[in-house]
Amino acid sequence: MSGRVIETVDTPLSTHLLTAAKRVGTSLLPFAVVIALWQFASLFFPSFLFPSLVTVFWRCLKILTDGALFIDVAATVLRILAGLTGAFLIGGILALLMARSQAVDKFLSPILTLFQGIPALSWVVFAIIWFHGVEFRIFFIMVMTTLPAFAFQILGALRAMSKDLMEMVFSFRPTRMKLFRVMIAPAILPEILTSWKVNLGNASRVVVVAELVGATGGVGYQLLQQQQMFDMAGALAWTLQLVFFVLLVQAALTLIEKTAFRYRAVSERAI
Repeated sequence: MSGRVIETVDTPLSTHLLTAAKRVGTSLLPFAVVIALWQFASLFFPSFLFPSLVTVFWRCLKILTDGALFIDVAATVLRILAGLTGAFLIGGILALLMARSQAVDKFLSPILTLFQGIPALSWVVFAIIWFHGVEFRIFFIMVMTTLPAFAFQILGALRAMSKDLMEMVFSFRPTRMKLFRVMIAPAILPEILTSWKVNLGNASRVVVVAELVGATGGVGYQLLQQQQMFDMAGALAWTLQLVFFVLLVQAALTLIEKTAFRYRAVSERAI
């Protein structure tokens, strides 16, 4: 009897542990393959082409522990977050105006589409010609390169809201704040989180280009220094600082998504 009880208790626990181990293994497998390939290449190529991962690790550790070097990482992170926040706020306001008025939509949509077609490097050149301050230049570049994506994705979410459900909610005569909190925010939050995930990767690439040609500090500036010294280990170590930041923010966004939408049913079948 007692053996049966122990078996029924142990089986779910072991199943959960096995599932968790598979999930962790699946997540880490791509990184492990890339790391193994790089380390394998370092055995056959000169260190200035493929440095050992041990060397890169110590360079990363030095950047994270040296206050003077870590300031450059913090500066780049702050520039990315400031640019994305500015683009999100402006894009959200534009999307609301376009959703409320067809005339505004017809006026702004071609402009945003035009902006979307301009390469990031062109915005860098424009900013250097138009503005003097380094920080404002980078903020301008970040906003202009990520603004169209934020605006179009939020606009798409607003237009995808159920019209029948909206009419039903309006029948209760809610206040604007209650309408936004109960109806609009839950409906557009998935698109907002997706737009942040997509723009985060774009922003991390754009900020490096902007710092490379127009800044005296930051990860992009440090990458330029490593390129001039032909230091591959240093270039990889500085690049990994941005990768760590992107992975960290992506994990935070995923956690927010899981917490906010934990009520959703999960299908056992793949699409």
